[in-house]
Amino acid sequence: MTDARPEIVLLLSRADNGVIGSEGDIPWHIPGEQRRFKAMTMGTPMVMGRKTFDSLPRLLPGRRHIVLTRDRAWQAEGAEVVHSVEDAIAIAQAPVLSVIGGAEIYRLFEPVADRLEITQVGLNPPGDARIDAPSPARWREAAREDFAAAGDAPAYSYLTFLRA
Repeated sequence: MTDARPEIVLLLSRADNGVIGSEGDIPWHIPGEQRRFKAMTMGTPMVMGRKTFDSLPRLLPGRRHIVLTRDRAWQAEGAEVVHSVEDAIAIAQAPVLSVIGGAEIYRLFEPVADRLEITQVGLNPPGDARIDAPSPARWREAAREDFAAAGDAPAYSYLTFLRA
């Protein structure tokens, strides 16, 4: 355990129009994206909002589930409940803190994040949860891996941004 501030990494999948979700679900399927997500989050504490926690099919093995909520009475088995960004960072006690959503949680953590891991999806679907593209004033692209559309999967890119 460490008292040092963890590296804060935001992980998200985002369509060209900024949509990250629709009615609590992701409106596309990218083969291999869940394996990538698992590899990037395994062994890290994950911070999420209550709706994201509720949308998980189950507790994800090998990862802590820190849930940031305004509801002081909310609790769930397997969830470590916090009520502020500062509290989430303080209890992480790990070298890396993975922030996994939703949109409001991303907006709260973006000012203190060190890295963005984005799957940029070549679609413009309808959706009720959106995130703006990273601001070039605050973020610089450090890595990119592009994939062409194949079968039912749209074109997409894995992007890594570091704080500028």
